[in-house]
Amino acid sequence: MQVDPASPAHAPAGARPHVTAAVLAGGVGARMGGGRPKQLLPLAGRPVLEHAAAAFCAAPEVDDVIVLMVPEHRAEAEEIAARLGGVSAVLPGGASRTETSVAALRALEHRGDGDLVLLHDAARPLVTPGVVGACVGALASAGAVGVAVPSGDTVVEVSAGSGGAEVLRDVPPRSSLRRMQTPQGFRLGVVRRAYRKALADPALVATDDCGVVLRYLPEEEVRIIAGDEANIKVTNPGDVEIAETLLRLREQRAAGDGGSGPAATGTRDRRRESRR
Repeated sequence: MQVDPASPAHAPAGARPHVTAAVLAGGVGARMGGGRPKQLLPLAGRPVLEHAAAAFCAAPEVDDVIVLMVPEHRAEAEEIAARLGGVSAVLPGGASRTETSVAALRALEHRGDGDLVLLHDAARPLVTPGVVGACVGALASAGAVGVAVPSGDTVVEVSAGSGGAEVLRDVPPRSSLRRMQTPQGFRLGVVRRAYRKALADPALVATDDCGVVLRYLPEEEVRIIAGDEANIKVTNPGDVEIAETLLRLREQRAAGDGGSGPAATGTRDRRRESRR
């Protein structure tokens, strides 16, 4: 894998950056069991992937949504995209999270370094347009942004003890610990530089994109903004049931508030019109 080292032309001075959301669905979710990727499991009558992509389609700050899907299920993702109407492309994802992120960056080679990309796990179906908007807003003054929530549990570090049993090694202060979520947002120039260096490292092991920036561009500040406890990742058996409960509670609150879907869609349409 490689990221094109050429720098695309920058947008005209004063122009607002173009915002692309890339929904990453390249993995198969082995921990869930069964023969279908977790992003295609049904959640309240719709696939998990559809919920995740719909949030970005509804976010007024997002101009373009692409989906990176495990190749053998790409046709199903295209059917989902057709129902949503706001997804511009469904592309093949890679065998790992890193390969899928790189595939998303390749798809955006025509965008300038000052444009923005949001990289989101398709297995997080409950991300809200509000979190998406906050992530985009933070990129006005940062090159990389992560979404996180405080750790409510004490997190410990362990090591191998006698007989191979795990033993307590350290207890980091909980006040400084966060649980990372997605989306993770970047100026394209920043994440491109980070991945060029990362892919030249034969020892590369990465589970998220902010970690790649932190490791390979240590001079680049990674801003952390508040996430949402409901923005869970569907990873283990039982997570779908939890997500369905959270979704039902959200819909009940939205019904009480009168809903906001049409207003958000209208705002996004107006922003697109302003670019023409």
